[in-house]
Amino acid sequence: MFSLKGKIAFVTGASYGIGFAIACALSDAGAKIVFNDINQELVDKGLSAYKEKGIEAFGYVCDVTDEQKVKETVQNIENDIGVIDILVNNAGIIKRIPMCEMSAEEWRQVIDVDLTGPFICSKTVIPSMIKKGGGKIINICSMMSELGRETVSAYAAAKGGLKMLTRNIASEYGEFNIQCNGIGPGYIATPQTAPLREKQADGSRHPFDSFIISKTPAARWGIAEDLAGPAVFLASSASDFVNGHVLYVDGGILAYIGKQPK
Repeated sequence: MFSLKGKIAFVTGASYGIGFAIACALSDAGAKIVFNDINQELVDKGLSAYKEKGIEAFGYVCDVTDEQKVKETVQNIENDIGVIDILVNNAGIIKRIPMCEMSAEEWRQVIDVDLTGPFICSKTVIPSMIKKGGGKIINICSMMSELGRETVSAYAAAKGGLKMLTRNIASEYGEFNIQCNGIGPGYIATPQTAPLREKQADGSRHPFDSFIISKTPAARWGIAEDLAGPAVFLASSASDFVNGHVLYVDGGILAYIGKQPK
């Protein structure tokens, strides 16, 4: 029931990082992988990375905030490869700026990529999914879909909105055998977060590293591969009666109030 053999999976922004790890997991389960990124350089980088993994992937240059370009890209995918069975809305950005210092333009850019992009991609693939008899949409949410934190007002607002978009797609299109669910990653060890995990000159942990370890019952950062099983589950027939759910893969952070100060 976890096999994705014969399925076509479109993972947005999957040249590297979490999107790349999820795409590799879907490929291992049998899916054919299609991805996009914002420019040709990133698409080429992704194609090389997939080739190194022994995965035949198909890459397209596409800005997920451009509705016309998304329509053209989805049509090209259908013409070149086939109808998309699995959409993973992974493309996203974050701007860590105190709210009162953030411009409306910066706010709109985060909302546009992190919330409007998934809306555009989902509304574009759903008609063909309905014609085919069903499909799977996975939105990459965040712990910020539930929690606030300083300097991430736009990101938290976008990811909170993405949680509700997930529920609304499930509500509106569940009758067409379309399941829309989310994955909410915790703090994941990636090249982007590496500076936050570097040892200090005295050999101690970085303060933010110590903070995350203390707030995580698993007492470690996640790795991108921790998202592989949840992604395959939500992309496969194993989750055919799971709809409108956000699966948090966070080592238990959201369940934990934290240690009592000594």
